[in-house]
Order: sequence, then C-alpha cells, then structure tokens
Amino acid sequence: MPVVRSGEVRRTETPNAVMTTFASPTLGGADQALWQVEMAPGASGPEHAMDAEQIWRAVAGGATVRIADADDVPLAPGDTVVLPAGTVRRIVADADAGFTAVVTGAGGAHAVVAGAEPVVPAWIA
Repeated sequence: MPVVRSGEVRRTETPNAVMTTFASPTLGGADQALWQVEMAPGASGPEHAMDAEQIWRAVAGGATVRIADADDVPLAPGDTVVLPAGTVRRIVADADAGFTAVVTGAGGAHAVVAGAEPVVPAWIA
C-alpha cells in the first residue's frame, strides 16, 4: 500500500494556478489523481476540456465555472461540481478571494485545448 508523505507531494506552478499533487500514476502509483488547485484573485484557467470526468470540491474562496454553450456555474466553499468528460470549461477565481479546490480525476487524462495537441497535465501524470 503506497503512502505519499507530506514532503513528497509535487507542486506545479502555471501562470493561472498552483497545483499540489497528492497522488497520481507517477506519485504513489494511483489510477486516480488527487490534487489541490490554488488560484489567485481574478485568475482564470484556459478554456479546455478533459477526456475523463473530474470532480472539483471548493474549499476556500469562490469561482465561476464557465461552461461552453451553458450557464455559468458559481462555486462557494463546500460546493462540489462533477465535470463530465468532454465538457469545455474555464475556471475563473473570485476577484477578491481567489479560489482553492481539491480535485480528483483519472490519472493520465488528457487536456484538450482548441488548436493544440492533447496533453497530460503534469499534476495528473
């Protein structure tokens, strides 16, 4: 039974957020990935889809999930959103409070951005 100790977690910084990986195929050998997303106030991720379902649990601050061709979905601490595979979305952090969430999804899933090759984000590899 693999145990990932607190000093072994992996941090990945992007222009939009800091992801802290707690478990993934390359960290603990898990089939699922588990990570935390921390976004600064007003930050937003790129519009993209994942080829596998993800579950986001808001733990601090707030965010808006902008779904292509659908209404925006606001998230507050304690809210959980299930994003089906193929859902084109953009996460936008609250302008004042920022946003922190714990997320899980299939390890090794691909992010798909229009006009680019699919890629496995480092935090879920």
